[in-house]
Amino acid sequence: MDVRLDDLDRKILRELQRDAGQSLDEIAKEVGSSKTPVWNRIRKMREAGIVGAQTVLLDAESLGFDACFFVLIRTSEHEKDWQDRFLAALKARPEVQEAHRLAGDIDYILKVRVKNARAYDTFYQALIAEVKIHNVTALLSMEELKFTTALPL
Repeated sequence: MDVRLDDLDRKILRELQRDAGQSLDEIAKEVGSSKTPVWNRIRKMREAGIVGAQTVLLDAESLGFDACFFVLIRTSEHEKDWQDRFLAALKARPEVQEAHRLAGDIDYILKVRVKNARAYDTFYQALIAEVKIHNVTALLSMEELKFTTALPL
């Protein structure tokens, strides 16, 4: 579905990205509209797939997940069967917050959030036991400098 967004749609989306828990009245006030048109626009953007599920952002460190690793993976396997097993292994592991297939020397990068280095090693050992991986490099994030889920609308 091809949806054209106008300035009001973008304002609504910015407000939803800032805090999706706001009431329709609050969003309407912030964007300079009334409740019903805002609701109708949100509904249309949901139907078009622009707006997805509403979730809550949790503070990982407050919950004891102090270690964030970026895992660079090289593989010599590129067959569909291996890719299917690899994808299934990633989906089965809640520690994997993001996974991307890359162009270039590295085949995949994962963002893995765990409690500590020992928990990362447990994750790593389980992953390499399940799928053949040529080379793994784990990079520990020392400090998160910026985090956002907001798109630059």
